[in-house]
Amino acid sequence: MKIATMSPLVKIRSERDQMSAIERRIADFILENAHLLRDYSSQQLASALGVSQSSVVKFSQKFGFRGYPDLKYSIGQALARNGGDVPAAPEQEAGDDYARLEEALRRSKAAAEEETRLLNPRERMEEIVRLVDGAARVFVFGLGDDGLFAREFAMRLSLLGVLTVHHADPILMMANLSAARACDVMLLFSEFGQLPQLSQISRQFQACEGKVVSITRHTSNPLRAHADASLVVSAHDPQPHIEALLYRSALQYLLDFLFVLLCQANPERHRQLGINLERIRHLLET
Repeated sequence: MKIATMSPLVKIRSERDQMSAIERRIADFILENAHLLRDYSSQQLASALGVSQSSVVKFSQKFGFRGYPDLKYSIGQALARNGGDVPAAPEQEAGDDYARLEEALRRSKAAAEEETRLLNPRERMEEIVRLVDGAARVFVFGLGDDGLFAREFAMRLSLLGVLTVHHADPILMMANLSAARACDVMLLFSEFGQLPQLSQISRQFQACEGKVVSITRHTSNPLRAHADASLVVSAHDPQPHIEALLYRSALQYLLDFLFVLLCQANPERHRQLGINLERIRHLLET
């Protein structure tokens, strides 16, 4: 992805989980003090962080800039355009914790959704739409909280007339893989992509020549590394309970958009959605 399509602060934040300890130290300072960066030379920044000047230069080059001055200039331009990556918060009355928390959560969710959008470019989304729309069957699986999203998305696919195989039990899903064929697709939900059960299911499905699409965090993980295609979610916050909420919000946005694309890609599926929704409405009213 070209730097021009993504704010440097968004790019740095989204790549943070894959950085070395020194890179994370530089990234955290830049993210927390972007508005002060214009006052720092590369040597001053290196001294403030206790790293070498070459580390600062290499960090800048990692994100496609010729050096630190270019990175600093690009961040300054981004801040000048919109005051940062998220619209500035209105001033709150002193001591108004309710309003402060409400605004902070809204802004954090907006940032996570925007980062996630930028990390899943149009070409990738359209490729996955083609895979799912053209599949004979779509297998959907996830465990724990991921299983909740897997179940809901499997239901949405069914409403579109997609023949869907969904199980919350890895043993049952593994048993169903005996029927998998080359024209099938599997959606595997796993926030961190580390669970060995999912890697086993993925390998077995690919052995049947089916295509695997992983849905994970934007990190290096085994599930994503071996998938045929991947969707990624970016959500970061120093408070674990907030970070979990941001992940759920950004993932829901991503799945909602994928569903909308599937509706638009195939008029017949869109027609089937209307029929199924009407049947459900009639069922609930009788």
